Amino acid sequence: MTRGARALVLCPDIRTQHHDLAPAERLAEAEGLARAIGLVIAHAAILPVRRVQPNTLFGSGQVANIAAWCELHAAELVIVDGALSPIQQRNLEDRLKRKVIDRTGLILEIFGERAATAEGRLQVELAHLDYQQSRLVRSWTHLERQRGGFGFLGGPGETQIEADRRMIRQRMARLRRELDQVRKTRKLHRDRRERAPWPVIALVGYTNAGKSTLFNRLTGAQVMAEDLLFATLDPTMRAISLPGVEKAILSDTVGFISDLPTQLVAAFRATLEEVTAADVICHVRDMANPSHAAQKKQVIEVLADLGVADRETGAGTVPILEVWNKCDLLPPPARAELAEAAAGQGAVMVSAATGEGVERLEAELARLLTGAAREVSLTVPLADGRRIAWLHAHGEVLAEEDAGESDTLGPLRRLRVRLKPKELGQFSRLS
Repeated sequence: MTRGARALVLCPDIRTQHHDLAPAERLAEAEGLARAIGLVIAHAAILPVRRVQPNTLFGSGQVANIAAWCELHAAELVIVDGALSPIQQRNLEDRLKRKVIDRTGLILEIFGERAATAEGRLQVELAHLDYQQSRLVRSWTHLERQRGGFGFLGGPGETQIEADRRMIRQRMARLRRELDQVRKTRKLHRDRRERAPWPVIALVGYTNAGKSTLFNRLTGAQVMAEDLLFATLDPTMRAISLPGVEKAILSDTVGFISDLPTQLVAAFRATLEEVTAADVICHVRDMANPSHAAQKKQVIEVLADLGVADRETGAGTVPILEVWNKCDLLPPPARAELAEAAAGQGAVMVSAATGEGVERLEAELARLLTGAAREVSLTVPLADGRRIAWLHAHGEVLAEEDAGESDTLGPLRRLRVRLKPKELGQFSRLS
């Protein structure tokens, strides 16, 4: 797909299908996806579909209109914001004489361009091959049938489509093996982090909600943060300090989106697993977007699929803090109303772009990270300086005194320490 190519963006409004977003909002999102890959929007339209046509999705009159729009606006590419079957895609391409891609194909193109890490590239290629495998339809005019053997005795060989499918299956099997190895490595890193004393905060949210801008504001990093859908694909982690918390790990994750292709949900499961290991989930919302309520619902759906949130109530198995971002884009009356609503719902209103509200966010994150701490009394051999030093570094030592002497361990030291359950578990595993 050529950057700068002129694209026709179509949003089919199918009567029998329900969407959380209104057709106009879905069309705007589809245009944003097209711009994210450097395409020029030549024309965009919502097309009502009363009855889905199995061969072309749209009716014959609509297909004729689309062909006319392509000529009028010099569009080189047609994007359909929905799922097209392989037959529908091929028939539309035959009639329009243009390349046609559906929502899944477009998102795969974006992911393929943005993936930066080895894992991200593996995941995208696997998803792309899975998608491509279903698109293999009989469109070859060359090499219709390869022959096996020699002369008249040779039996029929495999068709070109069968050969391609076999090659795709083999490549997918190799990619899955490589991804399994990557996942094992990621799990080792995650296990190591869990043994480490530092809590993890995961930033989640709908794509383009401002997660990466907030990540940069909190960490001073320079992660790609642009007004684009799916600006971030690969998880990024940085250390931050918070009031009363010497060190925490902040993780920026891939943005969620409505109707995310199933191939990509499966492929990016390992990336999203970082969320399941978090001590606090920071749900960043774009409150300047009219569809923010529908976007929140999509995020909760994904979190529920990961097992860290309740689908009905939105409550998490770990604390979920809502961060209402982009408040600087709202007019003063709307901001005042939003601030009142945020206070009532326990959310934090911020502008990641200007820094407004970020100090309050840091204080709230610190409160959530330290809120589960409780006092414990621990007796440690005085000679075990490493464990005593660990308690001083990772807990709040309230009191310390001699605790007599043990025949086997020598002089003992009793410490009254405030620790969180996770830290207490880490201390118990120290040897």
